[in-house]
Amino acid sequence: MNIIKSAVVGLTYELKVSKEADEIESVPFSVEVRGQEDPFYFIFGQSGLPEKFESYLVDKKEGDTFNFVISSQDAYGEADDELIMALPKEQFSKDRGFEPAMLEEGNFLPLLDEKGFPLQAKVLKDMGAEILLDFNHPLVGFDLHFEGEVFEVREATTEELQAGQIQDEIDE
Repeated sequence: MNIIKSAVVGLTYELKVSKEADEIESVPFSVEVRGQEDPFYFIFGQSGLPEKFESYLVDKKEGDTFNFVISSQDAYGEADDELIMALPKEQFSKDRGFEPAMLEEGNFLPLLDEKGFPLQAKVLKDMGAEILLDFNHPLVGFDLHFEGEVFEVREATTEELQAGQIQDEIDE
């Protein structure tokens, strides 16, 4: 079966990132590897990933390899200064499940938005009574280099399509 809209797709891959600064591109460095013991699964057309990512996979089938680069503009764009904000440190108390070590600079805090959806913010600075957080996507500003293989392609079940996630995630 070829990858088409609403198919369940499993991939193994290595993701490397690079950044251009003053017209000099950095050497790509690895940030994620998904092997056969832990492939990445998603419903094609409902992945929430950059559109360009899925466009490079259209019509591939199990066993096909891929190797492509998505520019930062087509991936997660550039950093938005409005997504950097200071919040009262008291919001991140032990009562709410936060340990002091979690608030150290460079850590990512697991949070929920107003609707209960998970999101994360990077701790930029502890300013005493406030914490400076960056809500930009961690890969903002980076070119994404994907190299991998299509591990599995199958039809999604009606339940998976309605839930917008694959069966293993529904069962958890």
